[in-house]
Amino acid sequence: MSKPLLDPQLAQSTGLVTLIAVKQVDPLRRETSPHSHARGQLLGAIRGLLTVGTDRGQHVVAATQAIWIPPHQTHSVRSHGPFAGWSVYVDKSACATLPAQPCTIRMSALLHAAVDRAVGWSGALLDDAQARVVGVVLDEIRSLPRESFELPMPRDARLLRIAQAIADDPSDNRSLPEWADWAHVPSRTLTRRFSAETGFSFTQWRQRARLLRALELLTRGNAVTTTALDLGYENISAFIAMFRRHFGVTPGRYMLPAAPG
Repeated sequence: MSKPLLDPQLAQSTGLVTLIAVKQVDPLRRETSPHSHARGQLLGAIRGLLTVGTDRGQHVVAATQAIWIPPHQTHSVRSHGPFAGWSVYVDKSACATLPAQPCTIRMSALLHAAVDRAVGWSGALLDDAQARVVGVVLDEIRSLPRESFELPMPRDARLLRIAQAIADDPSDNRSLPEWADWAHVPSRTLTRRFSAETGFSFTQWRQRARLLRALELLTRGNAVTTTALDLGYENISAFIAMFRRHFGVTPGRYMLPAAPG
């Protein structure tokens, strides 16, 4: 398991300082077992994808998003590849008007800038300028649109193994029967249980996994054609059509804010 992003004593602290922000780039994959802390947490990726597990299911978080985790909410974190991310820990006293359940929000340039400003603050007391930055972060958590585009993960261990492999490499074009053979599960069982446990057919779920990876690649500045090829599409038009169907615009017109770096 990976080391905590923040000293556990600080994560469990109350009444010392309203907001603590940290950022970390690690060459290793990040994986934490289920845990909780007294502070609320806003967690995001600088690049790549994160899977955050809670008692309400799995949230896949792209670099264009962040996930809010209320105080005392049990959760786990897994990065898909080397970890590059940031986290804001909010004192419980400031969480009363923030969401009471875990939720994914779309990042704004303003929130990115405020988080970047808060990283590295030292000392328990904040000056007036820092207090105003804290207010911006809290206002953005309250007001930014919730993202309904999530990737629910199956509970069955065999299906979860398939889902994690696809999330790690959405360009893998193996067919459903080939995935079933790989995970030692009958194809009909995979089809039935995948739909029952995620709410999506296997094909629909894989499309969502590819769209999330597309957001990551586009955020990094990859060209639309390169992104489509990296995701395993031989037909670029098919990728553009799928993207437009889900997001209402083509990939080239989709405006993505820069992640804090």
